[in-house]
Amino acid sequence: MSESTDSKYLVVSNREPYRHDWEGDDITVDRPNGGLTSGLDGAMRRLGGTWIAWGDGDADREVVDDENRVQVPPDADENRYTLERVWLSEEEQENYYLGFSNQVLWPICHAALTKMESERRHWEAYREVNRRFADTVAERVDEESVVWLQDYHFGLAPSMIREQTEHDPAIAHFWHIPWPGPDTFRACPHGEEILRGLLGNDLLGFHVDRYCENFLRCVDELIPMATVDLDAGVVHQPDGRLTVRSFPLGVEADRIQEQAAGSASHDRFREFADDHGIDTEGTLALGVDRLDYTKGIPERLQALERLFEEQPDLRESFTYVQIGSESRSEIPAYEAVQTEVAEAVARINDRFGTDDWRPVVYETGYVSNETLYALYRAADAALVSPIRDGMNLVAQEYVAAQAEDPGALVLSEQAGIHDRIGDDVLSVTPQNTDEFASAIHEALAMSDKERERRMTSLRREIQRNDLESWTETMLDEIAVVDASRHGR
Repeated sequence: MSESTDSKYLVVSNREPYRHDWEGDDITVDRPNGGLTSGLDGAMRRLGGTWIAWGDGDADREVVDDENRVQVPPDADENRYTLERVWLSEEEQENYYLGFSNQVLWPICHAALTKMESERRHWEAYREVNRRFADTVAERVDEESVVWLQDYHFGLAPSMIREQTEHDPAIAHFWHIPWPGPDTFRACPHGEEILRGLLGNDLLGFHVDRYCENFLRCVDELIPMATVDLDAGVVHQPDGRLTVRSFPLGVEADRIQEQAAGSASHDRFREFADDHGIDTEGTLALGVDRLDYTKGIPERLQALERLFEEQPDLRESFTYVQIGSESRSEIPAYEAVQTEVAEAVARINDRFGTDDWRPVVYETGYVSNETLYALYRAADAALVSPIRDGMNLVAQEYVAAQAEDPGALVLSEQAGIHDRIGDDVLSVTPQNTDEFASAIHEALAMSDKERERRMTSLRREIQRNDLESWTETMLDEIAVVDASRHGR
């Protein structure tokens, strides 16, 4: 693999891997800390190339050159690549990102049609920002280039890139959220334009096979000029061919396991427990989520309330910890779920709590990765209950952090990761309160032998299909379509 910053790879994402901010008179650098951005950063450090992203740091403009470019990582002598920043106005951020991306595409793809809010200015901004990113890419591509787009923020960009360059780059795209069936997708304003935009790709990736099939069926029903081969996962068009494949996204399993098993992990957990009045000798369950209406947190709290009703022996001996990070609070639907969760926590604690015990500990402040992994390790059960989720990395992080005395995973059937690990978890439908409460009780009562059997199988799967595996598998498939397109 090339280590030159002049490599053929162009990665495009909404979020940037390195952000520069003012801290007094000094400029600080916010670096990738786990997750997809960290994984892609590692790949780009090996490959070289250019990463194009929205520059949202308040000191980002201070460190770029005349072409809005900066070499990253900032303090590395080798294995660097170019970060090129695209600037967005506050109005564009509101309409492209909070508007069309997260009030149209996000709810549509998560089958939450009642949460959708569509305005013309949202669509116009989405189209304009996609055009600007496409222009930036078109200025950098040549006949050797490989463009790798990330996520639902760039549904129009692939075809725009094709239109705006005389070169013929290989274009791949990974869609990190679910793709709905045709009946749901028909409700998407400008849905046909989104499909036509994505048909500009050579390769389109989703987390699991059923999202691939949903996308292909949408194309088959809504784009007459396309010929869809469902069995092969291919769309034939007059001017090209799109391959659709599943690439299940993983986590940095080895790193998480190492940090969770480190000597500081017990101290981190005890520190958190002391700060929140948790009995470290009691039974603990954990949930970690963005405060998003797709995550099923109100349904989870309802199941916990039912559990405390029906299993009074768990009172004062069992604590549920909910880590919740606020997200997109400017959108009314998100603000509403944040209020709903806070009210449910207060209700359960008022109803069952005592002077010395809270059934639900709710933390919305910053929790470091080190503390989070310590909580994963200590928790007797993890509750992961999305109403719908593209993959879900929390479930995988919990498994990766398990060491001695493993816990049990309660997992929604609507999480993409359930397609891979469903045989070794306690499966739930989040809206079925009685079933959910019973599954939590079963997880807490599970024998050590059964926990170990299930977790051994889960760990094997999560380690085998980790983030590095996802990155390399997709890069390999990109190389195949690149060679096919250019006859190499």
